[in-house]
Amino acid sequence: MSHSRRISITVGTAALLLTASACSGLGRSTVGMLSFRGHDSPVEVTYSNTLVVGCHRIAIPEGATHVENNTLVDVVLYRTPDCQKTDKADGIYVATTLSNVTAPVSLPWRSFSVIH
Repeated sequence: MSHSRRISITVGTAALLLTASACSGLGRSTVGMLSFRGHDSPVEVTYSNTLVVGCHRIAIPEGATHVENNTLVDVVLYRTPDCQKTDKADGIYVATTLSNVTAPVSLPWRSFSVIH
């Protein structure tokens, strides 16, 4: 095997390993916008490039009643500020490029997590 061929194989292997480790890293984020709005409120809070790990609080004091998921990932919405399910409220699944509105008598959403 020639010297240049060995160098090419080594460089190619290193590039492949770097690409694979970057794709599986915990620093990945969503692509697109996730928008929240409170009941009858003109104020909208949007999130972009949100980390795909962990729980994220929705920065609306009264909670969110409308969501638009214009990201390339699915999310789960929770009625609690710490992404916990309760007896009265399981997580609500919102697929990519969809939206959801709470029922008038239900509690608002307080947090979300990303499905990855």
